[in-house]
Amino acid sequence: MDFGIPKTLRPTLETIRAFVEEELVPLEPRFLAEPFSALAPILEAKRVAIRSLGLFLPQIPKPHGMGLGLVEFALVGEILGRSPLGHYAFGCQAPDAGNMEVLLEFGTDSQKHEFLEPLLAGRERSCFALTEPDYAGSNPTRLGTRAVREGGSYVLNGHKWFATAADGALFAIVTAVTDPEADAHRRASQLIVPLKSPGVRLVRNIPVMGHTGDGWASHAELRFENVRVPEANLLGREGEGFAIAQARLGPGRIHHAMRWIGIGERALDLMLKRAVSREIAAGEALARRQTVQSWIAESRASLDAARLLVLQAAWQMDLMGSKAARREISQIKFLVARVMHDIVDRAVQIHGAQGLTDDTILAFFYRQERAARIYDGPDEVHKDAVARMLLREAAGRSSS
Repeated sequence: MDFGIPKTLRPTLETIRAFVEEELVPLEPRFLAEPFSALAPILEAKRVAIRSLGLFLPQIPKPHGMGLGLVEFALVGEILGRSPLGHYAFGCQAPDAGNMEVLLEFGTDSQKHEFLEPLLAGRERSCFALTEPDYAGSNPTRLGTRAVREGGSYVLNGHKWFATAADGALFAIVTAVTDPEADAHRRASQLIVPLKSPGVRLVRNIPVMGHTGDGWASHAELRFENVRVPEANLLGREGEGFAIAQARLGPGRIHHAMRWIGIGERALDLMLKRAVSREIAAGEALARRQTVQSWIAESRASLDAARLLVLQAAWQMDLMGSKAARREISQIKFLVARVMHDIVDRAVQIHGAQGLTDDTILAFFYRQERAARIYDGPDEVHKDAVARMLLREAAGRSSS
């Protein structure tokens, strides 16, 4: 593996870093204090500037986007992760990024025209409805939402929540059981459901640690009550819902993990600035304390190690596909989430009471990114998966 940044990518990374620091970071106080809808027109103007630089949709193949490979996009994603506005401004925000990839791979020409093209143009947003309040999200094969064929349509009934960015979205990709008698991994399908369809109800935007949010910056509870969608809105074939969901998870975890690296870097920068500037006694900076020095060293070392593991996983996926990197994909999910969480927590502690306020971005990271250890499978599920792979390998060696 070549650990160097490709020469052709270096100017791009420098341009993106400058844009994030000079154009997006200054918007963060408004992002923290105002509804997302108030900031949306300003962010659209930023998107126009990003398009003019040829940097919009870095994760999407040409001619629609920049056509970066996973390793290249991982390096971009780290920089964008330094600000909560980074991925949105560059058109690679969750859940739209994953939905774009799914539609590119599995969508029909008609589906691409109606649903993908507005996403690529940045005119519309989408959401992904998988998790349900009545079933454990750690086992996505157990779902209560049903879709029944009836007269050329599917009739959908179910209850979903934590559908990120459903507020104002054009459509949802909904995972629903279409054959409850099939094998567990063949019961569900994925359907494109326009959110203005009769019977779709946005119950609420769910408060997360006291903050509800709106627009893209929100997580919704949804009800589907006799919602009728045409059979043409089926993604792939019936029974492929779980396989399609898995296909989006590999690249998605690279996207998330490098965003978490960017958050960790931003938190470490703030930690360092606070440590050298805050006096705890006359002429004595906080940086003199051995505990603070230990936190700084641990943060630097763990970030560097986590970054290399993510880049290794991305490199393997670029060369051999997601299946060859299954263990690494699970490893980065729980390891990088914990590293990021620990660094943000240390940064909050070093800032004292200020760290709990919105005077810095740290409180936002703390309340929003704690979920990193839960969504896309809780840490415990991924640790179990890694352990099982290693134990199977050990058993195979011992029997040979």
